[in-house]
Amino acid sequence: MEENGTGAENKKQDGTANEELEYIFKSGSVISKNDECTVHCLTIIGQIEGHYLLGEGQKATKYEHIIPLLVSIEESDEIDGMLIVLNTMGGDVEAGLAIAEMIASMTKPTVSLVLGGGHSIGVPLAVSASKSFIVPSATMTVHPVRMSGTLIGVPQTYYYFERMQDRIVKFIVGHSGVSEEDLRAMLMRTDQIATDVGSIIDGDEAVRCGLIDRTGGLSDALACLRGMIKEKKG
Repeated sequence: MEENGTGAENKKQDGTANEELEYIFKSGSVISKNDECTVHCLTIIGQIEGHYLLGEGQKATKYEHIIPLLVSIEESDEIDGMLIVLNTMGGDVEAGLAIAEMIASMTKPTVSLVLGGGHSIGVPLAVSASKSFIVPSATMTVHPVRMSGTLIGVPQTYYYFERMQDRIVKFIVGHSGVSEEDLRAMLMRTDQIATDVGSIIDGDEAVRCGLIDRTGGLSDALACLRGMIKEKKG
């Protein structure tokens, strides 16, 4: 028995929808297309997983998945720009900084949106885009580099900490409007985080200090990205 046209079309649509869902599940991203432009939405959630696997039950963004994905977005003739949605508690410093450097070096328009939290190494990730947004209810934790595990108490260890911190500070200052003096002051505050140093700032504070460009939500970030894409296309 031959299948009628409507049934075949419905199966085709179901197959396309399933493929899209599978792509979202595997990559943590989705491609949105309209008559004006095609936008790749990349989500960075949970912890940034680096060279070591995180325990079961933890939400993680794997840098070995994100880096080749960024290369494909940059090289794609179909993708016009990228929206990065962040809700991360931080994670592996070198992996997070590597992703941030990749995003910052892209030629395609990029916009970041902080939802919920953009903590720790999530701060460089948020400022790595060409324009950054944060919702008023979101928070960002700025603190010095931390290490876990066995540490050797020698000058070389402290030198490594200092160099790593300098790399992060220079990246944030170079890709945002915050001054190095203000950023280092936020890093070393002792009155906001129990048993630790650093600062917890909300969306409005992040914009006031120059860390993030604007407060706004999804529609604001997308409108900004579409404007950048339109401007680039001329």
